[in-house]
Amino acid sequence: MKLKDLVKYVNIVSCTADEDTEISGISYNSKLTEPGDIFVAIKGLSVDGHKYIPAAAEKGCAVVLCEDIPELGVPYIQTDDCRLALAMISSVFYGEPSKQMKMIGLTGTSGKTTSSYLIKHILEQKLNAKVGLIGTNGNMIGDEHIHTEFTTPESLELHGLFRRMADAGCTHVVMEVSSHSLEMNRVAGIHYDVAEFTNLSQDHLDLHGTMEAYAAAKRKIFSRCDVGCVNADDKWSGFMKEGASCEFSTFGAETIEADLTANDIRLSASGVRFAAVCGNELTLVRLGIPGMFSVHNALGAISVCMALGVSLSDCADALSSAKGVKGRMELVPTDGDYSVVIDYSHKPDALEKVLKTLRPVTKGRLITLFGCGGDRDRAKRPLMGAIAADNSDFVIVTSDNPRTEEPREIIRQITEGMKNKRTPKKVICDRVDAIHWAIDNARPGDVILLAGKGHEDYQVVGHEKHRMDEREIVAEWLELKRKTSAAK
Repeated sequence: MKLKDLVKYVNIVSCTADEDTEISGISYNSKLTEPGDIFVAIKGLSVDGHKYIPAAAEKGCAVVLCEDIPELGVPYIQTDDCRLALAMISSVFYGEPSKQMKMIGLTGTSGKTTSSYLIKHILEQKLNAKVGLIGTNGNMIGDEHIHTEFTTPESLELHGLFRRMADAGCTHVVMEVSSHSLEMNRVAGIHYDVAEFTNLSQDHLDLHGTMEAYAAAKRKIFSRCDVGCVNADDKWSGFMKEGASCEFSTFGAETIEADLTANDIRLSASGVRFAAVCGNELTLVRLGIPGMFSVHNALGAISVCMALGVSLSDCADALSSAKGVKGRMELVPTDGDYSVVIDYSHKPDALEKVLKTLRPVTKGRLITLFGCGGDRDRAKRPLMGAIAADNSDFVIVTSDNPRTEEPREIIRQITEGMKNKRTPKKVICDRVDAIHWAIDNARPGDVILLAGKGHEDYQVVGHEKHRMDEREIVAEWLELKRKTSAAK
């Protein structure tokens, strides 16, 4: 592809490169640069890609795309925002695949993953669509699963994934859109047919600083979509609409003023049931995922799919056969009369919602085992400690991806929020040992919540990932206990 065609959407400040230069690839990591690439020098949070221009030049890059003019005599294009430019050229390089499919973007603190799976299920069932999915639990092209490291990949990988989806015959893409990706221009240039706002609670303040800045990052999605579906029950819903030019549709379970509402809500251990009302139309919705948040997730999925042409009754019919998501209120088999539930709830709001969901169906003690991730928002640690203590009968504080922080210091910050709380607690730094202890001390009717890891099958210590799948840990420990008991 000629350089002039590749950079047609880039704001060029200055240029020494020949516009007819043939570009064979794109790279932003000098280690991955190949001859004929355009190397994009991104200024990251901790590393400045401009430092690696000489290394990229040695690898044979044809052109450098940069914000600062390089001292090295290499052909360059100077722009004012390399992250934005990377998104633009990535889309062009792959043939602008996002324009060939219906794009659905979900943003918010909680509920994105489950909602994305519900939307995918409805579209597949009722539109016979082949749907691509991008999110926390991984990426999918139809039924094919693809592992991912980030909720929203970097723009180069993202558009490459779109290309694979379009080539595989996908007609729709449902993707989680993180505040990081909106703030850092990973999704720049993508226009969404429908965008949904699920809710907003404290998270990612290590990047955004304030809740207002966090909300403003989320709101950006509504300046690049045709229809916005907004949870009217959330106090930030009005903020999301400010300054947006798209059409809006609202949903809610607690307000009668929304376009789509839920009446006669019934909650049970096996799921939720409610009457969905839209204008003069009413239909019964059943979803086999327990919790009040499942009502909101279902309403949001219905709102999105109705905007895409699926009827209310068809949405309800499809949801009746929808399954849960790995690591979201996932029941783990045990050989006793107690329950073990795995959930990804690693944020204050999510943890509180899960505990309040489990409380009514817990006959014995509600035991919460959790930790907080290292190198992430520290302000939420005591908040989560207080929430666990206020909503549990027993709390086990342990590690959860400590990364480069000292695990015991993270635990100390968590337990600060548990001071003056009467709920008994136990600190076990090693998460595997903590799970073993919880199982060994379970009583009939207890529910043990393993919170924070969810779908993850690893633990990050320092900069390394170590295998840790809580399903395997539980199964292996129960098997060992069985063998030990049989040998006696």
